[in-house]
Amino acid sequence: MVKKNQTLGEFIIENQEAFPYSSGELSRLIRSIRLGAKVVNHEVNKAGLVDIVGNYGETNVQGEDQQKLDVYANEKFIQTLINREIVCGIASEENDDFIIIPGKKKDNRNKYVVLMDPLDGSSNIDVNVSVGTIFSIYRRVSEIGTPVTKEDFLQPGNKQVAAGYIIYGTSTMLVYTTGSGVNGFTLNPALGSWYLSHPDMRFPEDGRIYSINEGNYVHFPQGVKKYIKYCQEEEGDRPYTSRYIGSMVSDIHRNMIKGGIFMYPKSSKAHKGKLRLLYECNPMAFIVEQAGGKASDGYKRIMDIEPEELHERAPFFCGSKNMVEKAEEFMEKYRDKE
Repeated sequence: MVKKNQTLGEFIIENQEAFPYSSGELSRLIRSIRLGAKVVNHEVNKAGLVDIVGNYGETNVQGEDQQKLDVYANEKFIQTLINREIVCGIASEENDDFIIIPGKKKDNRNKYVVLMDPLDGSSNIDVNVSVGTIFSIYRRVSEIGTPVTKEDFLQPGNKQVAAGYIIYGTSTMLVYTTGSGVNGFTLNPALGSWYLSHPDMRFPEDGRIYSINEGNYVHFPQGVKKYIKYCQEEEGDRPYTSRYIGSMVSDIHRNMIKGGIFMYPKSSKAHKGKLRLLYECNPMAFIVEQAGGKASDGYKRIMDIEPEELHERAPFFCGSKNMVEKAEEFMEKYRDKE
C-alpha cells in the first residue's frame, strides 16, 4: 500500500515485488539515479553563484550549443552509474555514441541499459526557470556477459521497464514509473531524503491548458494550426489557457497535475520534429500513459515506433487523453495538407 511521506528508499523496498523481473538490480539502479539527481540538484541551486551558467563553448551531436550544466549533469550521472556497477551500457543525448561499461569483472552480468537527457531545458538555467533530467531503462536484448550493442538501445518504448524525470524547480521532485502507476517524491534538502509527496499521479481526462511554442505557428502542419485555433475559440469550456515554459519536463509536469496537452510537432524547419525519440519522447510517453494520459506522434502511439538511430527525432503530442485524441482528429483531417 502506498503511504504518503514514506521515503523513496522505503517505497522501493516495499514495492520491489511489483518491479518487472524483480531481482534487486532495478531497485539499486533507481537508487543510483536518486543519488545522481541530488548531486546535480546541488549544482543547479548554485547557478549564479559559481561559474556554471552559460555556454560550454561546444556543440553536441544534435548541433546544439552545450550549456555548462549540460556537460556537468551528463558527467555526474554517467559517473554515478558507472561507479555503482549496475548497468552494462549508457546512451545520452549529449554523447555521439553509446557507452559500453565492462565492469570490474571480466564477465559483466548486468542486465540493464540507461538512456537519458541529463538536463532538459538547460538554456533556462540562466534565467532561473525550472529544468529537468529524463531517464529511461531497458533490459538488454544482447547476450548477458558480452559487450552491449546498438540493438540494446534501439528498442521501442513499449519495452521500457522503468522511466522517470527529475524536476529542479521551487522544490526538487523525482517522478517515475516501473509500469505500475506513477509516483512523485520531493527532496528534503535539509535531510537529503526523498519523500513520497505525490502518490498515484494521474492526468485528468480533460484539461484546459495547451502548451506549444506558438512562435513557430507559421511553420506548423495545417492540422496543428487548426487545433490551436480550436483551443482559442470561445465555445463551451474554451478558450483554453496557453502555457509554455520551454522546459518539456516542467510543461508536462504541470499538465499532469492540472490537465492539459503538450505539443512539439514537426514543422517546415524540423521535418522530423525536434525532440529525441529515445531520450525524451519514449520515457515521457511511458510516464504519461501510466498516469492515464496519451502520447503519440500525432497519428500513432509513440511507444510503438521502432527506432532506427540513437538520436532519432519525432513529433510529440502528450497529455490528457481527450485533448490528445482531439488533436489527432485535426492531424488526420488535414493530413493531405502537410
